[in-house]
Amino acid sequence: MRLERVRQALDRKKITYTYTEEDGCGSLDFMFRGLTFHIWEYHDGDVWGVETNLFAAGRSQDIEGDYEETLEKEILSWPDMRM
Repeated sequence: MRLERVRQALDRKKITYTYTEEDGCGSLDFMFRGLTFHIWEYHDGDVWGVETNLFAAGRSQDIEGDYEETLEKEILSWPDMRM
């Protein structure tokens, strides 16, 4: 399974998500405060990254490098979901 740190951050915040994996890349889809978010992992040769709308729900951006740390930090800055 991929995107482990991101999935752990979502679990910690009690955010329900759907995880899929295809061609060795992880994909997460979830809702938070009524907005739909996605994190889609990709690789192009030696370059790994994600396409996500995590920082602006209406706009996707690519993040490369240590993208899991970047995404984890953002998610952990959000308030916990109530159960």
